[in-house]
Amino acid sequence: MNSAAAAGNTASTTIHTDAQGLAHGDFGLPTGNGTISAYYAAPAGKQDLPIVLVVQEIFGVHEHIKDICRRLAKAGYLAVAPNLYERQGDASQYTDIPKLVSELVAKVPDEQVYADLDASVEWAAQQGGNVQRVGITGFCWGGRITWMYAAHSARVKAGVAWYGKVATGHGPLIKQMAVDVAGRVNGPVLGLYGAKDESIPLADIETMKQRLAAGNAAAQASVFVVYPNSGHAFLADYRPSYVKADAEDGWKRMLDWFGRYL
Repeated sequence: MNSAAAAGNTASTTIHTDAQGLAHGDFGLPTGNGTISAYYAAPAGKQDLPIVLVVQEIFGVHEHIKDICRRLAKAGYLAVAPNLYERQGDASQYTDIPKLVSELVAKVPDEQVYADLDASVEWAAQQGGNVQRVGITGFCWGGRITWMYAAHSARVKAGVAWYGKVATGHGPLIKQMAVDVAGRVNGPVLGLYGAKDESIPLADIETMKQRLAAGNAAAQASVFVVYPNSGHAFLADYRPSYVKADAEDGWKRMLDWFGRYL
């Protein structure tokens, strides 16, 4: 059983985006510390494309994340999803989430993630991407990384964080939280969260809002949307947590956000 199945696959709602009109596929991403696997999708034959880094859920770069890349490519973006756990292990081999966190995720330092995302931007630039138009989106674990990388990289013009932790992280290697860097994001971030998410208290979101309001111009332009009827992972159409109406609304908001800032 893979991690997607362990999470509770709901085949009737799982979205499958075709690759018609796209260039896409798995590839080896060169980094400063060896080559890691990654997936990309982009409109075929196009140049000067805005780049969107797609940061995986806790389960790694599986088919859902690849489908999200294809959806973004259909909207005109060069989407890149690097396998950010690969040096630590294979997330697809885990069926137990606490074990996945303790044995793999907790061993992934932010510095490694930032370097691999930097390498993803460099790769995208060689494939027709425009490094003046870089966005990032991420889900769950990747939602937190979206906030963090938006503060790390001056190239980020916009981010969309889907239900990422803002006041906590995963494991002892985490030195800073999103609330610590909120005031210095380089591009405005749209936060898409669920009010029923037991892993992210609404009080943490309020703290994050206060830090953003006291920060730089990009921080002050950042926005939260909290869906009252959703919990965690409401975009994950392959899981029982999927909430179709909020997922569709959030997706539209993300495209509008990137359309405005990239």
